[in-house]
Amino acid sequence: MPEEGLNWLARKELMSYEELLRLCGLLASMGIGKMRITGGEPFVRKDMMSFLHKLAALPGINELTLTTNGVLTAPLVPDLKKIGIRSVNLSLDTLDRERFFSITRRDELPQVLATMEQLLKHDIHVKINTVVMAGRNEDDLIELARLTKDLPVDVRFIEEMPFNGGSKSSIFYWDHVRIRQRLEEAFPSLHKLPDPPSSTASNYGVDGHRGRLGIIAAYTRSFCGSCNRLRIMPEGGLKTCLYGPPVLNVKDIMRMGSGDEALRAALLQALATRPRDGWEAEEQSSSAQLHSSMATIGG
Repeated sequence: MPEEGLNWLARKELMSYEELLRLCGLLASMGIGKMRITGGEPFVRKDMMSFLHKLAALPGINELTLTTNGVLTAPLVPDLKKIGIRSVNLSLDTLDRERFFSITRRDELPQVLATMEQLLKHDIHVKINTVVMAGRNEDDLIELARLTKDLPVDVRFIEEMPFNGGSKSSIFYWDHVRIRQRLEEAFPSLHKLPDPPSSTASNYGVDGHRGRLGIIAAYTRSFCGSCNRLRIMPEGGLKTCLYGPPVLNVKDIMRMGSGDEALRAALLQALATRPRDGWEAEEQSSSAQLHSSMATIGG
């Protein structure tokens, strides 16, 4: 979140839950069976649990996951389990309370750790997402990685992307090669594991560890050739690549009164013109789009 905050949108500028359910139902009928709710932070939006219940019940959706900062999530975990959510990405850049406050501007590390504890207690798979930032949390890499020793968690270290409100201080410094080297120094038995199809992470194991480590080359973009993700922004923009601009606005199409067939045709056209990779998509973006905050794009 930029220090100066964000320009908040009026509710009418956001997609309603009804519009989101219509869109997700259509996408599911087109073969997209996995959906992830992210943000910003999903649980700052009113009635999110009711929406998740309805979304999970849509025909064709066989996997529903979410990304959360964990601050508001702990009391909701039992209900998430009932909905059928089996995996949660937990954003956590440090285990040090002072550094956590410095990075997030909130003294809420205990709440995040409580969420992790509740997720594990309810047998929900936890993937910890850590953005590696030079001068901010590089000393936390090994401590976070050690969580995998006794806990069945995935700790994934992510190259910092330019979507940080304008600061580019650590981009290029902590790339996936340097991150792996740091892990190899601390864990000599680090070894490569098979990656699932279309995985954005390179996965690793350490002998004697219950969990796994991962590295996501978010800036280097070494996984672009196999990425099959779409992103719907809260105001309706459809991104076929994180680095590219929205290629159409599904909210506007629906509010013009278009039926599902017209919406389906627009989605297929957008997919047909998807950029070859993140570098090509970046060429299509303005500087303002490229360096806007992930809080506006979706984590």
